[in-house]
Amino acid sequence: MFIARRLLLGRPLLRSCFHTTSSAWATRKVIHKFKLADIGEGITECEVIKWSVGPKSTVQSFDPLCEVQSDKASVEITSPFDGVIKELLVNEGQVAKVGEGLCLIEVEEEAGASDSGAVASTEATDAAPAQSEMTITSPSEQQQVKHEPQEQAPVQPKRLHPLDPNYVPQATPSVSGRTTTDVLAAPSVRHFAKKNGVDLALVAPGSGKGGRIEKKDVEAYMARGTAGAAAQQESAQQVLSPTEDVVVELGRTRYGMWKAMTKSLEIPHFGYSTSLDLTAIHNLLPILNAGIPQHYLPASSTALTSRPPLVDPSAFHPAPQPQIIPDPARFTKLTYLPILLKTLSKAMNQWPIFRSSITPGSASSGGKPTMTLRPHSDISLALSTPTGLYTPTLTSVDTHSVYGLASRIAHLAYLGRQVPCGLTPKDMPKRGGTISVSNIGAVGKGEGAMPVLVEGGGVAIVAIGRAKWVWDVEYDGSAGRVYAMGGKGEGRGRGEERLKVNVSWAADHRVVEGAEMAAFVENWREWVEVPERFIAEGI
Repeated sequence: MFIARRLLLGRPLLRSCFHTTSSAWATRKVIHKFKLADIGEGITECEVIKWSVGPKSTVQSFDPLCEVQSDKASVEITSPFDGVIKELLVNEGQVAKVGEGLCLIEVEEEAGASDSGAVASTEATDAAPAQSEMTITSPSEQQQVKHEPQEQAPVQPKRLHPLDPNYVPQATPSVSGRTTTDVLAAPSVRHFAKKNGVDLALVAPGSGKGGRIEKKDVEAYMARGTAGAAAQQESAQQVLSPTEDVVVELGRTRYGMWKAMTKSLEIPHFGYSTSLDLTAIHNLLPILNAGIPQHYLPASSTALTSRPPLVDPSAFHPAPQPQIIPDPARFTKLTYLPILLKTLSKAMNQWPIFRSSITPGSASSGGKPTMTLRPHSDISLALSTPTGLYTPTLTSVDTHSVYGLASRIAHLAYLGRQVPCGLTPKDMPKRGGTISVSNIGAVGKGEGAMPVLVEGGGVAIVAIGRAKWVWDVEYDGSAGRVYAMGGKGEGRGRGEERLKVNVSWAADHRVVEGAEMAAFVENWREWVEVPERFIAEGI
């Protein structure tokens, strides 16, 4: 015991300590393969139209990477990381499959961070994790190891994702009355024009497809200056009036329509046409328009018509707040379409086959197809847009009010008018609706059509013509203007002025019988021509 104590006392008086660098201060560079995500149900591939970045480009989260186009819409892909582009895996004009890599992004991460999303280890990077250090310091030394504080970068304001409800795009006013968001140009071209102080509204239309502004258009505008704007307009008119044949390639959206219509020839159609009496709905519209809820009206109309209540309904308990409606989804006047869709959903609830979709046969079922019955009425709308034909879907129509349907239709129409199309995969789910509606009466004076049912478009499609006032000599009601056709006999040849609309149906004759189609339309007629039934059912 004494010897052990002596050895301990005779030990040199040195103090040893271990100094390690915290993992919070150690970083490493990891390369992530950014893959093309599933941007919508049924979309398996996309064409890369334009890259907004290149190798060695620095990007931040939500910065645009590229613009891709599918059969349904054009979508701008944004970066999920802050980093540096190392390599582009898909060139412009090439088609990328869902799940394939688009580019490699070098990201700086903490040493302790998970690298499950990385496709390359830190061996492929220039930086390695910081290693631990060991130092031995005697008490005579006065210097101590200190960590020099790292300079902190200035805090950048939080950038909102373009799909965030609070995101507000910046629009640059133009002397021409247009804004830079009204023209069609890739993000890289917009960045190039902004860097050089060029207003894209003065350059439009460009030389690309559909008037898309290319980088060379901006460079040409800069070369000739603003004095050459008139010459540019003249040359554009010459391009629009060619003297020789011009070969135009089908765009991706129109080519998708080509393939869908070609495949529709495999479906045997059963056609059925009739007319519906909209007089009762027409007489009901003024009452419904006078009762549009405040949150569906535009802000300008609400400010003029809203008055504080004489008695506060929230004095006892706060009243439930209405849902927030975006400005494009607000309206001031109801049309016939949302009411027709609502009545159609009521008839679909009574006829399960028109709430069903065809499921192709599988090996387990011996190749025999089946029918999938849905609990609610899903209706697709044929929407003509500047970039092609789209069919967004209104889901569970039977659970929405007429006002809610009108708001949804207004919002879809607004998204469809955007260039590129603003419809999202959520608006166009893979399975779509079981019935499609084409409102051809809103385009011209056509009273009928021959709609075509495409594969995967449900079991039936209806084309609604333009409503027209006609004399119905078979109507024996007492209201309205009465027209007598010759003869002195009372009640002979009596008629009335009625508002009629023609509807043309096409059903999939593989699963829908002709008698079922006719009976279903008659059921729909009962709801349309007697809208008072909604009082008992509840709108």
